[in-house]
Amino acid sequence: MTRTDTDTAHGSFLSRPVVRRLTPFVLITAVALVFIFENRTSVEICLLVPMVTMPLWGALLIAWALGLLACVFTVRRRSNRLSHPRS
Repeated sequence: MTRTDTDTAHGSFLSRPVVRRLTPFVLITAVALVFIFENRTSVEICLLVPMVTMPLWGALLIAWALGLLACVFTVRRRSNRLSHPRS
């Protein structure tokens, strides 16, 4: 099988910018989810005033989701700021 000009222009699958950008996210997410779901014991958590008893995996999953949302908003805000320079 011969390579065409489009094959050499794109390079290998792992050298694509999207793949290089998403690979660390996918790996960290997989490790985090394994860690979260391995911790299944119930714990007491103090939410400012009330004490809540819930599985540790639930608390870790909530913390992970909040961190992911904070990252998405930060990246979006930074990209908006960079695309609209001040006059």
